Amino acid sequence: MFESDDKPIGDASLKALSEKATELQELDNAMKLWEKELGKMKAQYRELSEITIPNMLSELGLSEITLKDGSKINTSTYYSARITEEKRDEAFTWLADNGFGDIVKNTVSVSFGREEDDSAKELVDELETSGHTTLQKKWVEPMTLKAFVREQVEKGADLPLETFNVYIGQKTRIIKK
Repeated sequence: MFESDDKPIGDASLKALSEKATELQELDNAMKLWEKELGKMKAQYRELSEITIPNMLSELGLSEITLKDGSKINTSTYYSARITEEKRDEAFTWLADNGFGDIVKNTVSVSFGREEDDSAKELVDELETSGHTTLQKKWVEPMTLKAFVREQVEKGADLPLETFNVYIGQKTRIIKK
């Protein structure tokens, strides 16, 4: 425990500290409870927004409905896609083989140890002389991938959905009057 020569620790200050620590613990517990409840509410919201209401509108043959208060409810299709580490090579190969390799970004970098500054400078100079910069990272921007998937699916193209971890769902939108 930290002790100060200037201020002796008394019972009153220890009691106040103890009360504040208890208050902190209570707030921590309450926040965890609220976060858990919020998680449940978000799951319920997702269920209503992405499954229940779109299915009900579809069964009724409707794309939109206006409520008594003038609010409109409609659904729209949304797309989600991502390239997992396990499917990375397969996805990049598919994109390249099917003429979409230009959406793959490719950056190259090189790391050197502490005593390799001269070697690093030599390589950088050599690459720059050849018109290159060094840093390698290969990826597709998430928004680019999402737009690409939407475009391909809507065109009816033969896209390997599993390779791109594609999820196509409906989302309910409430437009207030």
